[in-house]
Amino acid sequence: MASIYSRASSVGATGSFVALTRASSSRPRTATRPTTSATSVASQDIVCAVSESRGVTATVGLAFVNLSTAEAVLCQICDNQTYVKTVTKIGVYEPTEILLMNSAQESKLAYILKENIPDTTFTSVDRKFWSETMGHEYVERLAFSEDVEPIKMVLEGNYFASCCFAAVLKYVEVELNKAFTCHSLRIKYEPSQGAMSIDLSTIVSLELTQNLQVARSKDSLFGLLNETLTPMGTRLLRANILQPSTDELQLLARYDAVEDLATKEDMFVSIRQALKGYLDVDKALTSLILIPTTRAIGYVEQSVNNVIMVKTYVSSIKSIYKALAPAQSNLLLNIRELCAPEGHQALEQLIYETLNEEVTYQTKPLDLRNQRIYCVRAGVNSLLDVARQAYKEANTDATELVTALAECHDLVLDLKYDRARQYYISIPTTETHTLPEVFINVYRKKNRIECQTLDLVKLNHKIRDAHNEVINMSDETVQDLIASICSEVSSLFKISEAIAILDMLASFAQLATSREYIRPEITNVLAIKAGRHPIREKIHAKKFIPNDVYATPQTRFNVITGCNMSGKSTYIRSIALMTVMAQIGCFVPAEYASFPIIHQLFARVATADDVEANVSTFAAEMREMAFILRNVQPEQPSMVIVDELGRGTSTADGLAIAIAIAEALVVSHALVWFVTHFRDLAVILGERSGVASLHLAAEISPDASKMTMLYRVAEGPDTTRFYGLALAKLVDLPPGVLETAQEVAENLDRMARRRHAKTRALAVTRRRNLILSLREQLLLARDGTLGNKALWRWLKRLQDEFLLRMAAIDGDAAEVSDDAEDDAEDDAEDDTDDNTEDDAEDDADDDATHDTEDDDTDEAEVHKGERPENSMDREAPEDSLSWSE
Repeated sequence: MASIYSRASSVGATGSFVALTRASSSRPRTATRPTTSATSVASQDIVCAVSESRGVTATVGLAFVNLSTAEAVLCQICDNQTYVKTVTKIGVYEPTEILLMNSAQESKLAYILKENIPDTTFTSVDRKFWSETMGHEYVERLAFSEDVEPIKMVLEGNYFASCCFAAVLKYVEVELNKAFTCHSLRIKYEPSQGAMSIDLSTIVSLELTQNLQVARSKDSLFGLLNETLTPMGTRLLRANILQPSTDELQLLARYDAVEDLATKEDMFVSIRQALKGYLDVDKALTSLILIPTTRAIGYVEQSVNNVIMVKTYVSSIKSIYKALAPAQSNLLLNIRELCAPEGHQALEQLIYETLNEEVTYQTKPLDLRNQRIYCVRAGVNSLLDVARQAYKEANTDATELVTALAECHDLVLDLKYDRARQYYISIPTTETHTLPEVFINVYRKKNRIECQTLDLVKLNHKIRDAHNEVINMSDETVQDLIASICSEVSSLFKISEAIAILDMLASFAQLATSREYIRPEITNVLAIKAGRHPIREKIHAKKFIPNDVYATPQTRFNVITGCNMSGKSTYIRSIALMTVMAQIGCFVPAEYASFPIIHQLFARVATADDVEANVSTFAAEMREMAFILRNVQPEQPSMVIVDELGRGTSTADGLAIAIAIAEALVVSHALVWFVTHFRDLAVILGERSGVASLHLAAEISPDASKMTMLYRVAEGPDTTRFYGLALAKLVDLPPGVLETAQEVAENLDRMARRRHAKTRALAVTRRRNLILSLREQLLLARDGTLGNKALWRWLKRLQDEFLLRMAAIDGDAAEVSDDAEDDAEDDAEDDTDDNTEDDAEDDADDDATHDTEDDDTDEAEVHKGERPENSMDREAPEDSLSWSE
C-alpha cells in the first residue's frame, strides 16, 4: 500500500518516508535547551500535530501523543501573528516529530516553527486525515470510558484540536505501526498557559461574545467593550475575552496604561484620531508572504493593492508615535518605542523611492484601479509610461462618448463603474420611458436605469487590456519591493500587534471615562463595592441597583436564595463578567474592586433542552456539572457560578444532587456562587467551613397583592415565605386554585419545619463559623494600614456587630424550639377524632408538656457550668478550622 505521507528526502537518504528537516536560514538558530535530570520529557517519544485556521486570526490546534506513557494532550490557542504561544506550548513538551498538513509546508506558521524549534523532524500529512469527525471517533474509542463525554464536550468548540488529534493518531497507526487498545489512552484538554480557561458552555451562557437572544445585538461583553477602531484591535479584544490573562505583571501594566490614557484627554483624543481608518494590515502582510504556485493577473493586481496598503500603513505609524509623546506608563512607552521612525525608516524610504508619494489605498473600485495604474513612480520604466498613456486616453474616450450620447439624445447621463461591468451609464427614470436602441444591457434599478452601448463595451475591453499591460509591467518593480517588505515583515507584524494593544487599551479608557468604571486591584480577596452588571447597566442605566461582593477562603462558597425575579442570576453573572474584565486589563463597573487571579472560570446557567442531542434540561445540567467537577483543579484558583441546579427533576432528587455537587465544590476550594430555591441547602451547608449564605430580598404586602423586588444582597438565607404564591396572585390565577395552593403550602411548611428543628447543633455550628469569621477579620486588620484611631473605631464596630450576631443566633435557636413545640401542638389538634376529642386533647397536652420539660432540661444542661469555647470545640464538624490553623 502506498504511503499516505509525503516527505522530502534529506541528504543521502532514500525512500519515501524520510523526514523534512529544519530549513537553513541566515537567521541564527535558537539554542538547544540542555537535557538535565529535570527535563523529564527529553527522553520520551512524543509526536505532535499542528494545524491553524485559514483566516487572519491565528487560531492554532495542537495534539501531543506520548508513546512512552500513553498520554494525549489537546489544546487550541488564539495566537498572534508571531505564534509566540504556539512555540512556547510546543517547547514545553519538546516533541521528537511535528506533523503539518501537506498544504501548509510553506506557510508562515511552518516557517516560524522550523526557525524556533531546533532538532525536530517535520513531516507532511495528507489533508484528508485532518478530520474533526475522525478525531471525535478516536476520543470515543480510545479515551477512558468516564472521560469520553467531558472530552467530547470540551472539543465541541475546538475544531482544530480535534483535527490534529485525528492526524497524529492516524500517523501513529499507519506509519509507526502502533495502536492503542480501546479506552486505554489518557486524554486531556489543556488551555494555553498564562490564560484563564473558559469552556465553550461558559462563553455562551455568560454572553461573552454573542447575545443569547439576538445574535447581532451588541448586548454582550464583547459588544459592550468593543470601542476599538482597527480590525487588529477588534480581533485582539475578542481573543482576550476568550483567554483572559493570568499574568499579574501584564495586568498591572495594562491598568497603568488605561489610567494614563483616561487621565490625559489630549493624548487620548490624538490617539483615537490616529487610529481612525486604519487598514487591516495583518491581512495585507499575510497576503504578501503567501505566494501561489500559479501567478494569474488577479494575484498581480492584489499584490499591488497589498503594497499600497502597506505604504499607507507605514506612513501612518508616525502619527501614533507623535500621539504617544505625553505617555508615562511603561506599556505605552514600549508601544511608542516600537513605532519609532528609526525602526522602519529604511523600508519607508524604499517604498517612497518606488511608489508615487500621492498613492494611498482606496475603497471605491474605480479609485483603487487608478491607484494601481499610477502606483509605481514615473520614469522607472519608459514602456510603463507609454502603457499608462494608453490607459489614460481610453478613459478619456469613455468620458467623451457619454458626453456625446447625452447631447445627441438630450438625456442626463452619468458614467459609473463597478468591477463586474466596468464602465456603464446611469440614467434617472424621470428622463425617459423608452430608451433609444443604441443602449444595450439595460437594467432597471429603483429610480435609475443602468445600461451600456456597444462602443462603451469596446472601450471597456480596451481599457482592461491597457490596465493589465500596466499591471504586468509594474509587477517586476512591485515584486522587488515585496521582497524587501517580506524581509521586514517580522517588525511590521510587531508594530501591528502594538497598535492592536493600543487600540484595545484606548477602548478600555473610553469605557472608563464614559461609564464611570474604576481601576481594580489584584489581591488575594475578591471584594467589590457597589458592583454593577456591565451589560444590564447599559440597558437599564437609571434603574440598575449595585451590590457588594466579598469572598475569602472562609467564605468561598456562597449559597444565594431569594424569590423569582429578585436578581440572583444577574448578581452571579455580574461577578463573573467583572472578573473577566479585570483579567483583560479593563476597568470595572464598581466603586471599589479587588480580585484574585482566577485560572479557571465555569458557569452553569440558563440551560435549555438540547432537542437535537435528545438531552433534557436535567441531563444537560448533569453533563455540564460533570464537566465542571472533572476539570476544576484545587491547585489553581477557580471560579464557579451555578444557577438553580436540580430544577429539572423531582424536588427530593434535585435537592440530593444539589447537596452532593455543592459538597464537592466546597472541597475544591473554588470561589463558588450557588443560586438555589432549595432553602434546606443553605441550612445543611451552613455546617461546613467556608460556606456563607446570602439572599436577595423582596417585600410582600400583608395581603400578598403587591410584591416589590429590592435587588439588594443581604446576609443569611431568604426568610420570605410563600413568595411563589405571591407571584401567582399577581398573574390572576383563579381564587380557588390559590386557596388550595396556600393550604397545601402551609401544611407542607409545617411538616418541613418539624423535621428540621434540630436547633442546638446548628446553633453551635453557627457560633463556630462566626468566631472563625471574627478571627479572619482580626488577621486582616493586623496586616492592614489603618491608623490607631481608625483601627480602634473599626474594632469597636466589629465587637458590637459580633455581639449582635451572637445574640441573634441564640434568639433564632430559641425561636425555632418554640416553633417546634407549637407545631407539635397543632399536629396533635389536627389529628383529633370527633368521638375521642377530649382524650386526644389530654394526650396532646401531656406530650407538649413532656416535650417542653425535655427542652428545658436540655437547655439547662447546655448552659450549666459550660464554657462556650468548649461547647463549640466539642460539637463543631470535623472539617472546621482550628484556631491554630
